[in-house]
Amino acid sequence: MAAQVVSCRAVVARAALPCSAGRVARKSFIGAPLAQQQQAVRAQRKFAVRAEVPTREGQVDVDELVKDLQTKWDRVENKTSVIVYGAGGIVVLWLAGTIVGALNGIPLLPKAFELVGLGYTAWFTYRYLLFKSSREELVEDIESLKKKISGEQ
Repeated sequence: MAAQVVSCRAVVARAALPCSAGRVARKSFIGAPLAQQQQAVRAQRKFAVRAEVPTREGQVDVDELVKDLQTKWDRVENKTSVIVYGAGGIVVLWLAGTIVGALNGIPLLPKAFELVGLGYTAWFTYRYLLFKSSREELVEDIESLKKKISGEQ
């Protein structure tokens, strides 16, 4: 990742003291050395730092994103089916989470799932990520899947 430049500037904020505490503090300084008074005044000030990150060209504007989603939604012909499929997907995710939570409570089963996951990860790494030709094949498969989903193919 590239390093980001962050500009910081200090914002002075005064400590909020009750009126009686401020009077007591002022009265106790009468006749006190100047250095002690200055130290107490510095202690009352608090510095807040506000970090600002300059906008980059690669960032997506929220308004632009909303407009893009609205145009895509307007192009959808059968909106009810999209809503039904979306709600069904949310229900399926909730149901899957409930099932996984129930299976996680069974002794030894979570460790067996971890072993299966570790084995699948090792196989996937060997099959698709280890060699250049298989990585290119994976990229082609992903691109064709994206085209099928978007309806270009």
